[in-house]
Amino acid sequence: MKSGIENKRLLTLIVELKKADKDIWKRVAYELSKPTRRRPEVNLSKLEEYGTDGETILVPGKVLGSGYLTKKVNVAAFAYTESAKSLIAKSGGKMMGIADLMKSNPDGKNVRILV
Repeated sequence: MKSGIENKRLLTLIVELKKADKDIWKRVAYELSKPTRRRPEVNLSKLEEYGTDGETILVPGKVLGSGYLTKKVNVAAFAYTESAKSLIAKSGGKMMGIADLMKSNPDGKNVRILV
């Protein structure tokens, strides 16, 4: 089992998500509990296809920088590639961690999960 900083951060996040009494956070905890190779990796092209301007999209895994993004979407994910970060910022979107989204939106209202 990995014992790095990222793994400790992940385990802490999973525990916090499971404590929340909402189905959306339990689903995210389930997705993050999967082995690394089975966790969702979502390209920007998928965010472009399924997202709308101003929408909040949650990726229980990693956002990859393949594709383009023209919509101003708020993206919450466990990890981002550097190219994804720059392209999201360039499109006017906002990035945040899953814990930040859970704190700002405890009920998980109006959040789309992409897996």
